[in-house]
Amino acid sequence: MEEKITAEMTIADALKKKPHIAAVLMGKGMHCIGCVIASGETIAQAAEVHGLDVNELLNEINQA
Repeated sequence: MEEKITAEMTIADALKKKPHIAAVLMGKGMHCIGCVIASGETIAQAAEVHGLDVNELLNEINQA
C-alpha cells in the first residue's frame, strides 16, 4: 500500500514519495516545487500561502 501524503510532510518529501503529484501542485499554482522553499515548506504551509483548503488538497494529492 502506498504511503499517504500528510499535511506535515514537506513538499520535497511528498514529491519523493509520489513524483506524479507535481502536476496537481502545479495546477494549484504551486510552481515552486523544485525550489529551495519546497525542501522546508510543508504541504499545510503551502496550502495556507496559496489560499487552499489543506484537506481538499491532500485528498486530491492522495487520489492522484
